[in-house]
Amino acid sequence: MPEFVVGEEHFELDGRPVRLLSGAVHYFRVPEAYWAHRLAMVRAMGLNCVETYVPWNLHQPRPDRWEDVGAVGRFLDAVRAAGLWAIVRPGPYICAEWENGGLPHWLTGALGNRVRTGDPEYLAAVERWFGPLLEQVVPRQVSAPDGGPVLMVQVENEYGSYGSDQGYLRWLAGLLRRLGVSVPLFTSDGPEDHMLTGGSLPGVPATVNFGSGAREAFAALRRHRPSGPLMCMEFWCGWFDHWGAEPVARDPAETAAELAEVLECGASVNLYMAHGGTSFGGWAGANRSGADHTGALLPTVTSYDYRAPVDEWGWPTELFRRFREVLARFGDGPPPEVPAPPPVLGRPVTARLSQWVPLPGVLAALGDAEVAAPVPPTFEELDVDRGVVRYRLEVPGPRGRYPLWVRGLRDRAVVYVDGERRGVLTETEPVLEGVAGPAVVELWVESLGRVNYGPRLGEPKGITGGVLHERQYLHGVRARALRPAALDGADAVAGLPFEPWPGVPEEAGEGLYRGWFEVSRPGDAGLRLPGWTRGFAWVNGFCLGRYRSVGPQRTLYVPGPVLREGRNKVLLLELEGAGAAEVHLSGRPGTPPGPAHAGTGPGADTEAGAHVGTDDGADVGAHVGTDAGAEAADTGGGNDGRPDGDGSRSGGDGSRSGGDTATA
Repeated sequence: MPEFVVGEEHFELDGRPVRLLSGAVHYFRVPEAYWAHRLAMVRAMGLNCVETYVPWNLHQPRPDRWEDVGAVGRFLDAVRAAGLWAIVRPGPYICAEWENGGLPHWLTGALGNRVRTGDPEYLAAVERWFGPLLEQVVPRQVSAPDGGPVLMVQVENEYGSYGSDQGYLRWLAGLLRRLGVSVPLFTSDGPEDHMLTGGSLPGVPATVNFGSGAREAFAALRRHRPSGPLMCMEFWCGWFDHWGAEPVARDPAETAAELAEVLECGASVNLYMAHGGTSFGGWAGANRSGADHTGALLPTVTSYDYRAPVDEWGWPTELFRRFREVLARFGDGPPPEVPAPPPVLGRPVTARLSQWVPLPGVLAALGDAEVAAPVPPTFEELDVDRGVVRYRLEVPGPRGRYPLWVRGLRDRAVVYVDGERRGVLTETEPVLEGVAGPAVVELWVESLGRVNYGPRLGEPKGITGGVLHERQYLHGVRARALRPAALDGADAVAGLPFEPWPGVPEEAGEGLYRGWFEVSRPGDAGLRLPGWTRGFAWVNGFCLGRYRSVGPQRTLYVPGPVLREGRNKVLLLELEGAGAAEVHLSGRPGTPPGPAHAGTGPGADTEAGAHVGTDDGADVGAHVGTDAGAEAADTGGGNDGRPDGDGSRSGGDGSRSGGDTATA
């Protein structure tokens, strides 16, 4: 079996220096049917390694339930089949612009800021999770009897940006060893003294994360580690977007020059991201604004395209071409040919939404059991990860017209008083004026994504501080949750009392809308939702993720494996205000249909190329957005954490913040 070690100056494979040219691909953001294609794209760019996080909350949604942990092993097998090495970053915290930074809601709800420390309850939960997880990793190490692709495993993740509990880091490294990890461990942090002292561990190789200024970053690392290989574990070659903020972009030529500087330093590198994919199912996280990451909520869009060299649809970009040229100068020979992209929908298709169920009817049929409590329970107390909760309470009377204050609202609520819609409240605007008693108040509260980075990691969702009328708390509440997962699958909504919808938005409101469309041959598509405000979208029972009218995301990516030949179904769970009756699917922008593209994109004759569709539950991805609509921007400001033109973070401190926000 090959031997991979950390030398005094280089990584070494079988006694010879090796440079790791790696790229991040998150298996959980890519359709499993497309893993082989995306990995082939990574190889064609000139990389020899792939890195992935593992989201704990995706695989252990409840303390007593694990879901498809085997996906980790299957992905590592696909990596090996593609002729690549692998780096695994199991967390337990991952950031990644993922809901709660990958930590389960049931854990942060119970422990709060005791997570990511040596708290005994937290450590016990980590050990229970790492057991089944590492069963997928350990047999696939390069050091295993049958060999495998895994060269290194990370200890925690950018811990120096969060905490300073060295005992916790030592325990975690020891746990990895006890559970069978024999390949080198490592840490990764921003190139700042306080981050490296807080997040690195004696005897464990340290790496740094940045988007520009390689020489300065590696100089900081050398202050702490005079010897050992240099590696940028996250070279931020793009960035993510927040709802309601301007999209972020980097110049490909400048980014390629920054990559060249990393490699000219003799360092290894991991491109973050090589291919970003999509946060399916509403799993996108959120940041907090401000240099201290405690300000307004900044929810992240569904697309995780990241302006990566391989875009969300799996196509090469201008950055791909430039990176390929740079990597060719430092690799071991010319890269393989670039594989053809998956087929795309060649002719636009329209779906007419002709049926709907008002939101109370959806809740009655698919919601959790109603809970009665003296004060409003949080999402965590209701064991709700994502979705919406209806809080129902009464204002006693008779009494005058006073403000209704929802204290600690996270994140957004549509308010009804005695059955009349009275408006939308947010965390920053939580007061409804002029409510008299007696009255029945309903607050339909949605979580827009849990914070994935910074000191407010793990904060609860829902109504976290009670409801007041004037200065008086209103006690006695009934709460009932509706989870997006309740609508997953081909038959999930079969028993709902759908009624005809004439297509007039003014005659409807919050609810579940259904329509159909025909496809001759499935292929990748983009879904546009003109006028729709805020909610979740499904095609054939698969949740594409969130859409919001504030942008900047305007189109949902619908992978070909979601679609099937013949009749297809679309569902929209609209939580604020309906839009146009017709929604539209089309091929990748800028990709002309026709026979000339057969096998490389669009199909040769009708809607798509020869791509066989799968059942409703297929492993797939999506990209969401709508036209500008009536939704008020509630993101609390723009994305001040985006890279500057030179790829640096605002403030240049090497942290994930760059000013107002955070990254992977």
